[in-house]
Amino acid sequence: MVHASDEHDGGQRASAPGGPGDPVYTVDELAARAGVTVRTVRFYGTRGLLPPPVIGPRRVGHYGPAHLSRLALIEELQRQGMTLAAIERYLEQLPSDLSAQDLAVHRALVASWAPESAEEITLQELRRRAGRPLADRDVDRLAAMGVLERGPDPDVFRLDGSLLRLGVELLDVPIEHETILASRAVLLAHARGAAHELARLFQEQVWNPYRESGEDPDHLSAMKSLSAHMQPMVIQALVTAFQRSLSEELRSAFRTPPPPAS
Repeated sequence: MVHASDEHDGGQRASAPGGPGDPVYTVDELAARAGVTVRTVRFYGTRGLLPPPVIGPRRVGHYGPAHLSRLALIEELQRQGMTLAAIERYLEQLPSDLSAQDLAVHRALVASWAPESAEEITLQELRRRAGRPLADRDVDRLAAMGVLERGPDPDVFRLDGSLLRLGVELLDVPIEHETILASRAVLLAHARGAAHELARLFQEQVWNPYRESGEDPDHLSAMKSLSAHMQPMVIQALVTAFQRSLSEELRSAFRTPPPPAS
């Protein structure tokens, strides 16, 4: 596991990579501080998840604090249940010049908004926790509702435990599989749009002022606190707005038309 305090102590001192005086690590030192194996570091490098090291004398690769922070961010995203492919797409959207401090801030903000982490579960354990037999069709329906995701092993799934109880209750509701898929697609599309706008507002009103403040530690603390307090407010606002809007739409859809004029 990567610790923030590890990012600024120890390591060789050299002019690569990062700023003057920043710690410089060999691949073995980087792996030890991040709590991963050297093989993992090299694998992330080949996948593009980790920037390449600066090659020093005797062809020795040198890593810096930004690499350590990037490994910590990857670890955080994996705890949320993201696959390496999803993490790769996610990291591609980040600016290439983010400093170690920027990545540390990003990691803190990502963690504060993260839903309950997904967990790996076997089919046998899934049936036990569901409290009922689950046929293949039931598993397909749970996947369509976003309760679980299938992996390469047909008997192992990634489960969102917070949705399991509701998903199991909905198994006996007479809704076609295709209807569930279509409904989920609609919700995801609109949720992504709302998230995009909220992220833009957060960037303009919170993140940019922090960068312009010279990355002041007090501003950083206030930003993290604001992010944490915004979460329940935003979630409740989204739920309330959706409930009211859906109620109005249903009333409109099922309103009895007036009788034709005689």
